[in-house]
Amino acid sequence: MSEQSLMERIDTDLRQAMREKDEVAKLALRAVKTAITEESKSGDAHTVDEGQILAILQREAKRRREAAAEYERLGAQELAAKERAELAVLEKYLPRQLSDEEIEALARQVIQEVGATSARDMGRVMSTLMERVRGQADGKRVSQVVRRLL
Repeated sequence: MSEQSLMERIDTDLRQAMREKDEVAKLALRAVKTAITEESKSGDAHTVDEGQILAILQREAKRRREAAAEYERLGAQELAAKERAELAVLEKYLPRQLSDEEIEALARQVIQEVGATSARDMGRVMSTLMERVRGQADGKRVSQVVRRLL
């Protein structure tokens, strides 16, 4: 059997969530499908490739992460828990996230490759590093590591 595409997995899992009345998964996956539909309508070819779907998933996961943090800051634990539950559903579709140590090792390598010596070189380091960690690390985390190293 061939490996399912990301879109096929999302569709299959959404149908399964609907059958099982899993409201958390249903909400999270419907939000992703809506974002994918909007993306396909705005594009020229009216199709969305795996890379674009992955970017949408990352964007939706980031929204859940930020919303959970904001709800926690405001003391709305129930809403924060709901956002974290949806985030857990979305993370099943994302590549494994790099640890801070792995990001630091890659950052040191890129800093050496581009000859960065100060914070002024951060843009060059970040552009190269983000290409290598695409999908595996949040830009904010990467930026913090690079800033610390420079």
